[in-house]
Amino acid sequence: MKKVLTAAIAATLALGSVGMASAAEAQSRGQDRYEQRQDRRDDRADRRDDRREARQDQRAYARWQQSQRRYSAGRYTPPRGYQTRAWAYGQRMPANYRGSAYVVRDYNRYGLRQPPSGYQYVRSGNDVVLTAVATGLITAVIAGLFN
Repeated sequence: MKKVLTAAIAATLALGSVGMASAAEAQSRGQDRYEQRQDRRDDRADRRDDRREARQDQRAYARWQQSQRRYSAGRYTPPRGYQTRAWAYGQRMPANYRGSAYVVRDYNRYGLRQPPSGYQYVRSGNDVVLTAVATGLITAVIAGLFN
């Protein structure tokens, strides 16, 4: 009887330790899943922050802006063969406008930010247009900057 009782206690202890090991394993797996989920949430938050920063950068050069203040500048005459017109984002400005007579180099004087590398401000009538130097692609229009 003593041997049977000892065997039963040993079996109970063995099963209990196996149960504890599997419980610890399950808890470990649960912890891993929690950490993976948390990592995904952190990644999502980082991507959301990146998108927010990109939108703020995009707003820095809004596609169309109405000037808050008007400045006096010399008389404007369009390039030969062209008339004053309203430009829009995404259009291409002809090479005739990209000549030195129409480029606004003293942008600080008119309350404009420094153009990004590879871009320049071009005057067209009373408006100022931010264009790519190489292609003439219009990135932003500031309407009514000049009298």
